[in-house]
Amino acid sequence: MALWMDPSAQPATDQEIVDVQAITAIKESSAIELKDKGNEYVKRGKKHYPDAVDCYTRAINQKVLSDSENSVLYSNRAHVNLLLGNFRRAFQDSQEAIRLCPTNIKAIYRAAKAALSLNLIDDAKSYCDRGLQQSPENEELKKIARLINSKILESQQREVKVSNSLRAAEELVSALGDRKIKMGKPMYQELTGTKKPVLDNNSIIHWPVLLLYPEVMSSDFIEDFCEADMFSLHLDMMFSDTSPPLPWDSENVYTRNELELYYEVYPAMELSKREIFSYLLQGTTASHLQNF
Repeated sequence: MALWMDPSAQPATDQEIVDVQAITAIKESSAIELKDKGNEYVKRGKKHYPDAVDCYTRAINQKVLSDSENSVLYSNRAHVNLLLGNFRRAFQDSQEAIRLCPTNIKAIYRAAKAALSLNLIDDAKSYCDRGLQQSPENEELKKIARLINSKILESQQREVKVSNSLRAAEELVSALGDRKIKMGKPMYQELTGTKKPVLDNNSIIHWPVLLLYPEVMSSDFIEDFCEADMFSLHLDMMFSDTSPPLPWDSENVYTRNELELYYEVYPAMELSKREIFSYLLQGTTASHLQNF
């Protein structure tokens, strides 16, 4: 009987031809029934989406439907995978649906949507443009196009910020080298936060400076200490005769003339240029490049 024939064999008798036609008709009917059942599962909600995927898969595996019909099945399965968040599978199914039927506009839309969800911006734009060529007034494709353009603009702006961060770090590292300034591992970041030295447009370095008062376990933070400034300038303002006593200086012993300033000239652990560069990139849009 034709049911037991090798799949690659051709029917040799009239009876085998009739049997093959009957089997094919049964498979076609089964595939269409599975497709309709899958569609019904989709309508019944998220709980039944896996059942819908199973129905579409079984219908495809019948291997008896036309390319255009199979294109619909792949596109339908892509739709459900999009709903489930299985974007890679949705993208693959959409591509197969388009291969089988290049004019399947739903498959093209789903390919663009899946590619966008995977951040494959070039692919998303390509499929979206292709869909709009076929259906210029398609509102769903227009919506996807706006999202893609927004992503492209966002990416371009990010690239500019990354480039600016890299250039700023490179210029500052170069300026430190020119001045033969040695840097150690950052300390007291719980007090200074993310502030770092910066190089202004006039090639002047501005430092964050922390003043510690160990006797009273307190501190002051100068966020912008220009390298051309002297400590006396800041201390004159902070501890002038006209300034009110500091809240923690109840006995008013921290006066300008009584202050003694100590600082460390060379760090115990000097950072290399690469380590300084990595440190300067921390917290910037180029932070992902700090270890390259």
